[in-house]
Amino acid sequence: MNTPVAATPRQGLRLPLALATSLILWAASPGQWAVTPLAWIALVPLLLAVRGLAPKAGATLGLISGVSYYLSLIYWIIIALGRYGGLPPWLTLPALLGLALYMSLSLAGFAATMAWTAHRLPPTLIAPLTWVSLDLIRGWLFTGFPWLDLGYSQYALPQINQVADLTGHHGITFLIVMINALIAEIIPWGRNPDGRQQTAADTKYHGLTVRLLAVVMLICACGYSLWRGPYIQAAMAQAPAVSLGLIQGNIDQSEKWLPELQQQTVDTYLALSAEAAGQGATDAVIWPETALPFFPSQHRLFQLVADSVAAPGSPSLLTGAPHFETNPATGQTEYFNSAFLISATPSSEVTALQRYAKEHLVPFGEYIPLQRYLPAAMPLVQTMGNFSPGTDPAPLIAGKTRFGVLICFESIFPELARLRTLHGANILVNLTNDAWYGRSSAPYQQVPMAVLRAIENRRSLARPANTGISCLIDPLGTVLAQTPIFETKILTGRLPLLDGISFYSRAGYLFPHLCLLGLSLMLLYGILRRDQV
Repeated sequence: MNTPVAATPRQGLRLPLALATSLILWAASPGQWAVTPLAWIALVPLLLAVRGLAPKAGATLGLISGVSYYLSLIYWIIIALGRYGGLPPWLTLPALLGLALYMSLSLAGFAATMAWTAHRLPPTLIAPLTWVSLDLIRGWLFTGFPWLDLGYSQYALPQINQVADLTGHHGITFLIVMINALIAEIIPWGRNPDGRQQTAADTKYHGLTVRLLAVVMLICACGYSLWRGPYIQAAMAQAPAVSLGLIQGNIDQSEKWLPELQQQTVDTYLALSAEAAGQGATDAVIWPETALPFFPSQHRLFQLVADSVAAPGSPSLLTGAPHFETNPATGQTEYFNSAFLISATPSSEVTALQRYAKEHLVPFGEYIPLQRYLPAAMPLVQTMGNFSPGTDPAPLIAGKTRFGVLICFESIFPELARLRTLHGANILVNLTNDAWYGRSSAPYQQVPMAVLRAIENRRSLARPANTGISCLIDPLGTVLAQTPIFETKILTGRLPLLDGISFYSRAGYLFPHLCLLGLSLMLLYGILRRDQV
């Protein structure tokens, strides 16, 4: 009897399937709107498209899919660098394409791995291990840019996202990719016409056991989330709380640094802060990133700001501002994107300032990597700044409140929030200025990542943004209140101060590293048995 010939997907359908994954991923990704459940099927078309392909061809499809997706996701780079950074199209367009290509390498690697491991290793397991491992690599390669990983799509779904205090957002990504692979596996398209597996290896490794394991893992994650939620809710009810006022000054980015408007900017923030204090912000008022458009150490207006919190009982003030100082080792002047905490003393004198300097700077936004080798990029330094990184993650302390500060896109790096928690922070604060993005989807994409930082570390998170979105997030990841973009707003509320350390903060952060180790071992096993397939 003749052996049935595999019915591989038609060549003409592979590219449309890969592009379908791009479209579904885009529709599932947080933004002005999102269809969250689509994330659980988004990768199925790509997995079908690479079935039966050589790794190189699979990588090509993955790269095309990735570029299409990430161009639609991070198009706002053009707005940030062009409209507000003042850079010409011949710099902004290559920057967008280059970043999209960089991010797409992970999707190319994923598709190549899935093509290579076909009939060698179980896709339902190898797919999530590969995806999470590549997310981990993208999070540190070339300083890292882990923007809106797949797990963030479930930020508003407490029935599944509470598992993040065990594994971080990577655990949610793992589950999503695993279910995608499971669905693709049970679709017979591309296999023998009678629906049977093609080889004995397939029969062994693509069996019921792995699929049942995937279903059990999803059920356990949902069960844990449903159990964990009420437990954290009870802890929040018993914890002390801090009364905060977030000030969204809505200062136009194109006018922000004009010297003649600095007085007006300070007056705006002081007036809004007084209003916030009247609405119940009795512990602290928080201004956004670089809310003070000058160096506090040498500007007359800073005294006006300090005087506003000098009276006993006044709320402390946490504000963003640039800072400079001379490095004693090199004699060079260094500039920092900083946050200052100002508090009153019982004697009505302002305390010594506490300061945090941003640690993870934006490449080509706050500094230029390898400046001597990239002279064409130097216009960025002149228009967007050239800062030095800070080195101290210790919290800024005002009474019972220990602020773990994250400035701007530091909130997308899980490790930074975790370190602040381990250093004693009982609340996270993400000072940011999203005016750079205009009325794009970027401000909406930032919030889900902040939500996962709150869940992972079981800390409240306050996010004051110059033009929005400003929000208050509790340790369950619930967005208690938020503002619209490009409106002058005050946001007041009480947030619980939890002190317990989550499993993620202690050890769960290792989950993606364990995925990388597991993937390496499985690939090694696949290599060793390749002659048997």
